[in-house]
Amino acid sequence: MGSAGNITGWITLFFGLYGLAAGVGEFRNPGFWSRMVREVQASSALQFLTGFITLILGATIYLVNPYDPADWLSILITVIGAWILIEGMLIMAVGDWFMGFAARLMGKGGRAWAVFAIIFGLAAAFAGLVRLQV
Repeated sequence: MGSAGNITGWITLFFGLYGLAAGVGEFRNPGFWSRMVREVQASSALQFLTGFITLILGATIYLVNPYDPADWLSILITVIGAWILIEGMLIMAVGDWFMGFAARLMGKGGRAWAVFAIIFGLAAAFAGLVRLQV
């Protein structure tokens, strides 16, 4: 269970688990991310819901994470929370443009992005576990 003393570690651990699951999912089902982006890009309702959920998630991370200017991981999680919040706002405001940008950014490099997600996931999960001293 999270407390003010270890909430940054829990958020970092969950980011790591997310990265691992997303990377494995893309390897297991190549092209999954590209199809998902195309589906969101084609639907105003999915753009709105995706943007709303992303905005709420980013705001929650930003507000819940205890910011400590002396702690690099706390700073990083706060910045990531702010970026997720901004990303949600962009998806809601200019979803067609933003999802087009995401589609071009991902391009044909699904496997490379999957490898990056898994490496990020492992590093974040490790950092979270170290912070939690589990």
